[in-house]
Amino acid sequence: MSRSVLPLLVTLSPALLFLLLPRGSVTQQEMRENYKYGRHSAELLPRSCSWTCMLFTLQWPGGFCQSLFKETQCTIPENISSWTIHGLWPLHAQSCCTCWPIFTSDLQEVEEELKDFWPSLLKTKPCFHFWKEEWLKHGSCAACVEGFNSPLKFFQICLKLRRQFDLYKMLAEAGITPSCERLYKVAELQQVLLPHVGDRHEIQCVRDQQDRQVLFQVKVQLTRNLTVGCSHHGDGGLGPGPSPGHPCPPDAPLFYLPINHQEPWRPCG
Repeated sequence: MSRSVLPLLVTLSPALLFLLLPRGSVTQQEMRENYKYGRHSAELLPRSCSWTCMLFTLQWPGGFCQSLFKETQCTIPENISSWTIHGLWPLHAQSCCTCWPIFTSDLQEVEEELKDFWPSLLKTKPCFHFWKEEWLKHGSCAACVEGFNSPLKFFQICLKLRRQFDLYKMLAEAGITPSCERLYKVAELQQVLLPHVGDRHEIQCVRDQQDRQVLFQVKVQLTRNLTVGCSHHGDGGLGPGPSPGHPCPPDAPLFYLPINHQEPWRPCG
C-alpha cells in the first residue's frame, strides 16, 4: 500500500470506507486510532529520511509583534507570558506529504498545552490553522522518523522540547529580563544559552519602527534523536526559508522588550 492511501482512507465516508475494507480487517475506528497514534504499517511511511538535522525555533512574543509589517495584526493571549514555539523544522527535507491530513480531534489530548506554549500570535490566524500549517509543511516531513509519525506524536515532542528549552527561565536566572530601558549584547545571551542549546544555535533580532535591534527568536539545531548540536555536512543555514529575523549583530545593543497584552505592538506604551 502506498503512503498516499492512508490520508484518502481517513477522509472517506464511513459507509464507503466499510465497503472498501477487506473482510477481517480493522474497523474504521481502529484505523482512525492507529493513524492518530502512529501505529501504521512501515509500508505507509517514507522508506528513508532525506534530512539529518532539525531546527527547533522559539519566539519571543514581544519581539514577534515588531517583526510584522502591520503590527496591529499581532495579538498576545492573556495566558502568554513566556517564549512560544514557532516550529520544529527538518532541514532540507525532500520526502514530505502535504496530503497527510490533520484534524482537531488529533490534538485534543494536548490542545490546552498547545494554547499555552504554541499559540497563534496573529489575529487573522486561529490556533488550529497555525498548527495545521506547521504539520503539513514540516511535521509531515519529519514523519519518516517513527517518533514523529503522527500529528499527535509530532506535537507532543514539540511540547517536550519547549519544556526542556525554557529560555525565559534560563535568561532570568542570569539577570536577563524584559525591559524597556535596559540594553543587552547578544554575547551575554549566548553565554547563558550555550550550555543548554549547544553552539549551533542562532539568536535572531528584528528592527522596530525606531530602527532598534529587538530580540525576536532563537533557533536550536538538533539531530533526529533530539540531541543538540547537529552539524551534518550540507545542513548549514539555520532556517527552512525566508524569515523576518536576522542574526543579532554582535556589536549592536539589543532590546528584550516586555509583553503588553493590551497593545502588543506597543510593548513600552
